[in-house]
Amino acid sequence: MRNLKTFFGVLPLLAVTALLSGCGYNHLQSLDEDVKAAWAEVQNQYQRRADLVPNLVATVKGYAKHEKDTLEAVINARAKATSTTIDASKLSDPKAVQQFQAAQGELTQALSRLMVVAEKYPDLKANENFKELQTQLEGTENRIAVARRRYIESVAEYNKTVRFFPTNLTARYLLHLEPRESFTASDEAKTAPKVQF
Repeated sequence: MRNLKTFFGVLPLLAVTALLSGCGYNHLQSLDEDVKAAWAEVQNQYQRRADLVPNLVATVKGYAKHEKDTLEAVINARAKATSTTIDASKLSDPKAVQQFQAAQGELTQALSRLMVVAEKYPDLKANENFKELQTQLEGTENRIAVARRRYIESVAEYNKTVRFFPTNLTARYLLHLEPRESFTASDEAKTAPKVQF
């Protein structure tokens, strides 16, 4: 009788342990952290690009004094891109993600126009500082593309786990996790600035 009481006392604990081991709790937590890390890398690379802009504008300004509108457009786009941020906790909000992407797309387009302007000034193209900034910008655009790809992959894996049974029950009712928005480039942002001369 005593062994039977012990067995029935331990049985609920065993059932809960078995249930939790198959619910995907830890896996969901891991995927959530992967998405946050991937998003942080996207933001990091965009910030790297934004940090290059003042030096690039200053270098171009010395040679292209008549291109005031283009330079101001780049400065304004940079200001908007750096002020439009999105916290990883808001990645389920399509509107917030679209606003972030739109601001980054505007900066991409402004930089493209700046590179076209630079074509008109042979002395600028020969400037070593400009060449170095141009190389850094090109490398940063490549890093942005890689970071976006990694984010898209992380979100896809996360979203599958949040939606598939039985982990969807844990995601929805225990952790209150929602599918995350994936990165989709706007029409303007689909073309990286042309930085080869």
